[in-house]
Amino acid sequence: MTLNGREIIVGVDGTDQSLGALRWAAREAKRRGAPLHLVSAYSVPIYAGSTFDVGYAAFDQAALEDAVKELVREAALHVQNLNVEIRSTVETGDPSGVLLELSKSAQLLVLGSRGRGGLLGRLLGSVSTAVPAHAHCPVGIIPLPWAREHQLERDINETKAFVDGVSVGSDGSEHSSVAMLRAADEAQLLGVPLNVVCAVPPMAGAASWMPTPVDFANIYQEIADALNASVRWLRGHFPDLEITAELLDGSPIDVLVEQSKRNRLVVMGTRGRGGFAGMLLGSTSQGVIHNSAGPLMIIQGFQDDRLADRPEATL
Repeated sequence: MTLNGREIIVGVDGTDQSLGALRWAAREAKRRGAPLHLVSAYSVPIYAGSTFDVGYAAFDQAALEDAVKELVREAALHVQNLNVEIRSTVETGDPSGVLLELSKSAQLLVLGSRGRGGLLGRLLGSVSTAVPAHAHCPVGIIPLPWAREHQLERDINETKAFVDGVSVGSDGSEHSSVAMLRAADEAQLLGVPLNVVCAVPPMAGAASWMPTPVDFANIYQEIADALNASVRWLRGHFPDLEITAELLDGSPIDVLVEQSKRNRLVVMGTRGRGGFAGMLLGSTSQGVIHNSAGPLMIIQGFQDDRLADRPEATL
């Protein structure tokens, strides 16, 4: 996967969470040798187009645009000592639409999140639900607590130490296989191990209403075999990368949130324009985003030639 030269986009709106995302995005840009593109968008108040003769003060769109440009300029000052190429864009319109359009030419789109409580901020808000599933590139979600506790305490020139390992969720779908490949790319780029995890919700409670006995041990073994097949396939594409696998009891949300506490990057797959596949379905994505303790990377259903040799029984 060749992404060198393609920019990294980060949404900024002056909030603490967007500044935390900016710092993370700037480090990524430095590490990847990519330009950093700061983007902000604003909407013209609806009353600006009113034909009322009285009741509203004249709306000065130029002043609003200048204020947003100043906000972006001040944000750029926070990362100027990283010596990365910085670009900026201020657009009129819906932030989600602006970011989605710009994502067509990006290798990574980064957004800030408060973490453990939802994505907030003037720019973010509903952007959190629209952008990750529809973007044309991977989306990084950076929770505010992580940015405060880790980013600000580290040497601004250190571009590798903030990632200890990469973890990726697997549910057997082709979309999660794409996420595994991208997670392995990230781990190899960082020089850190990759851990593939599969969440298996508790099955014991379902036994009471099943008409015939179920061999849960056999089910677990089949899942474990499929997970191991996935790892063998992945190792074939990344022979020099340390790759481990874990089959964990619990809901996908709980498992991936726990992984975010122990790894500096968690990767999740989505089919894009349609929600998460398999066990990573619908509310799972939002549950992980809203409760993650560390950076997330959401991978849409991109095509990948390496899927050609993917075995059928995988997780």
